[in-house]
Amino acid sequence: MEIILNNITKRYLYDWIFRNINQHFTMATRYAILGTNGSGKSTFLKILAGHLSPTKGSIDYKINGKTIDKDEIYQHLSFASPYIDLIEEFTLSETIHFHQQFKPFINNLSIADFLDVIELKKAKDKEVRFFSSGMKQRLKLGLAICSDTSLLLLDEPTATLDEKSVDWFHQLLEKYAANRLIIIASNEERDVVTCQERVNILDYKKKLK
Repeated sequence: MEIILNNITKRYLYDWIFRNINQHFTMATRYAILGTNGSGKSTFLKILAGHLSPTKGSIDYKINGKTIDKDEIYQHLSFASPYIDLIEEFTLSETIHFHQQFKPFINNLSIADFLDVIELKKAKDKEVRFFSSGMKQRLKLGLAICSDTSLLLLDEPTATLDEKSVDWFHQLLEKYAANRLIIIASNEERDVVTCQERVNILDYKKKLK
């Protein structure tokens, strides 16, 4: 997967979030999207995912040189964020079964294997509404990272995770996401420490005068 941004601009009413972002995201590379709280990092990820449309500019998605229609990009990406809700009434096992109907796991991971990966095997019959915030975040990250997609978008991935779980997150990335395009939005260095490239949203606010 590669993504080519051409003068991407986003405005809400009279408030310009960012303007004229030109960026080429390439396969097998990790990118950090940096900026203070409220700077537009999450908005930027939502635009990349097709959840929001830019006010101006265009986005090209390509896989092996072939252009992918923007209406089909959802099939090729996985997204984890604290603000993306889980179905609270589902058990953990039901959540995994439901997810796999849309996004199969990488490397033919079985459900049993996945439960071991997220270290929540004992909670497989527990309803998600009874999970702690840390358990929910483990589940979201596990589903996103272990899905067989070429694009991985992560927003504040270690929010609500303790130090042990932060280490688990980085190990998960190394094992299951080594050759994918990964874009991580965060203002926490621990989230983006392994990123080779960095894009600061604030650089595209200086041009708004």
